[in-house]
Amino acid sequence: MSLESNLAAANSCIYFAKNLLKFEPDPWQEDCLEYPGKKLLMNCSRQSGKSSCAAILALHQALYRPNSLILIISPSLRQSSELFRKIIDLLDLMDPRPLLKEENKLSLVTGENSRIISLPASEQTVRGFSSVDLLIYDEAARIPDDMFFSLAPMLAVSQGSTILLSTPWGKTGFFYEVWIDDTNDWKKVSIPASECPRISKETLASEKKLIGEYFFSQEYECQFLSATSSFFDIDRLRGLIEDGDGWQI
Repeated sequence: MSLESNLAAANSCIYFAKNLLKFEPDPWQEDCLEYPGKKLLMNCSRQSGKSSCAAILALHQALYRPNSLILIISPSLRQSSELFRKIIDLLDLMDPRPLLKEENKLSLVTGENSRIISLPASEQTVRGFSSVDLLIYDEAARIPDDMFFSLAPMLAVSQGSTILLSTPWGKTGFFYEVWIDDTNDWKKVSIPASECPRISKETLASEKKLIGEYFFSQEYECQFLSATSSFFDIDRLRGLIEDGDGWQI
């Protein structure tokens, strides 16, 4: 790799993706890869490419920001290891492949002393980390709220970045609350399956028939829905207004 190419990749995550990884991002992925802010939420359909986008951002941080600490948090170890596997697959595409000081199934250490570590959303596994530079919540809608709020202080000193990626999982939890809050400073991206060029109409029709309208709307159309088994309609409950004399609808 030439010095010129390496400098260009260091200064542009899109250049890094296209030229060093041979990855051609969709327009919305380009928008995320070049986003300069520190809070990114991807509410995207299954198989839309949100995991690939997060993996590229994590790898770019690790290779071009020395001494970075990147944590991947998922509901289970299997899920976090899947996103980590995507990062390893991206590394394998690079020619020459960057030399690593350490590499195993769950973590790596780059030659610039940056670390990427994949962990399940468990108090025992995440306690002890500090000064995190990039915190990625994979399947964020399924991670407990207390875990989200307990991890937030890890970014206080480092002023690190946060990425939330998930499909919706009901109208509850921090992923949903961040999504509906119009006053926060998060960049929010929503990509339903119909906007993904790699998912055919035939595939979507088949999936809709297989899993039903409710789960299709959630998994492929990025819609936050009330639980089907709930006695109360959450939309109606949110319509309650307190005026001092009691609750009114």
